[in-house]
Amino acid sequence: MAAKQADVVLVGGGVMSATLGVMLRQLDPSLKIIMLERLDHVAHESTDGWNNAGTGHAGYCELNYTPETEDGDVAIERALQINAQYEVSLQLWSHLVEQGMLPEPSKFINRTPHQSFVWGEKDVAFLKRRYELLSAHHLFREMEYTESPRELESWMPLVVEGRDPMQRVAATRIRHGSDVDFGSLTRSMVEYLQSQPNFELMLSCPVHYIDQRDNGRWKVRVKNQHTGELTKLETGFVFLGAGGGALPLLQKSGIAEARGYGGFPVSGQWLVCRKPEVVKQHHAKVYGKAPIGAPPMSVPHLDTRIINGEPALLFGPFAGFTTRFLKQGSIFDLFGSVRTSNLKPMLSVSKSNMDLTRYLIGEVFQSHSDRVEALRNFFPEAEEENWELRNAGQRVQIIKQAEGGGGKLEFGTEIVASKDGTLAALLGASPGASTAANAMISVIERCFAQSMQTPEWQERMKVMVPSYGQSLVNDGELLAKVRERTLSTLKLNG
Repeated sequence: MAAKQADVVLVGGGVMSATLGVMLRQLDPSLKIIMLERLDHVAHESTDGWNNAGTGHAGYCELNYTPETEDGDVAIERALQINAQYEVSLQLWSHLVEQGMLPEPSKFINRTPHQSFVWGEKDVAFLKRRYELLSAHHLFREMEYTESPRELESWMPLVVEGRDPMQRVAATRIRHGSDVDFGSLTRSMVEYLQSQPNFELMLSCPVHYIDQRDNGRWKVRVKNQHTGELTKLETGFVFLGAGGGALPLLQKSGIAEARGYGGFPVSGQWLVCRKPEVVKQHHAKVYGKAPIGAPPMSVPHLDTRIINGEPALLFGPFAGFTTRFLKQGSIFDLFGSVRTSNLKPMLSVSKSNMDLTRYLIGEVFQSHSDRVEALRNFFPEAEEENWELRNAGQRVQIIKQAEGGGGKLEFGTEIVASKDGTLAALLGASPGASTAANAMISVIERCFAQSMQTPEWQERMKVMVPSYGQSLVNDGELLAKVRERTLSTLKLNG
């Protein structure tokens, strides 16, 4: 059986693969692109609306992006970087909306104020210092700060109602924050790709075999889970954007750059409220500080969510330990990922992160009442019967080799690419989908370097992302111009 030829094979039908596919389609419409998805529809694992927080991660409210330093100050560099990266996504989505490639913005993104809320003298002092540093930068100039009970009542009524009036509290707010339904966004991008020539979507087709030929091209073999039909593919470039499934596929590829990488799977759950009279009283994403020992993805927050057009409130996430790499994966995923090259780093990480392991196990054994009690830190008047538990998506945090042969646990996303640029994989979790456009630009620059240097590709990239090649962190005038357009196009400016 002759192999089906392609220029690009995208493994995984999530937001990363869809974003890369859309960008490559604009850069070179002649590219033959095949997307492979193991499930029977796209955007159903980490990208699905119920499987992630839906926060347009911009560093506005996420306190873990601004850690306290050893000398008691606050480090803001990561928040600046993530904010600028999210602006890249907003530019791409604005372009796609303007060109009719995405639907009316409210179908996938909605204006939702981003707020941080803390209590106690120490955390109030931290938040005030964070505000002072961030609001002095043009990226965060619109940030507001208050300790006033009256202002807080208008910002977040459910959070203030029933709270001890003697408790010292503080909050910050950015009004133009966003709630993003990444599932709807991704399905819309894939629908656009399906309307174009030179694109094929293969559903229910997990990758069983991947290997590089002597001529540099990749052989990929998939098996349809319904019909049993085997399909052979041959391609010049492979992108592994399969969420938690990317690591095992990266290991199968055999590229040298994959050596030493391991995965630390973390599961999650939400408390969900759909009661209209409660939901309508809260319109914000309110983030607090993570408990000691908790992973960054477990920063507690009370969120307005709009998923598939339906409003709800979510609180969590409550983390847990699992051996699955995907929500619909196998309990043997973790054990199957162990290699001689990553065994030492994985053992090192498990030994040095016992507090994290204990925290995750403790989360697993919480009762419904325990979880509602945690919710009452944010919503004192919460009634247990109004909230139900729902499973979120899986996250696989990165374990990588450290100097001396040990390992370190990374909380973030990372691109691993082969030296010849014919294969790339995206590993890790937050800020993930929010910075998809910036991440996929990095893939294009590394793996399509020669084409990206041509005037045609440079010009087309700047049409999609007008700030391309310039720094939004350093250029306040450029940011103002970019933000005015994106907030207007995506209807985030109120």
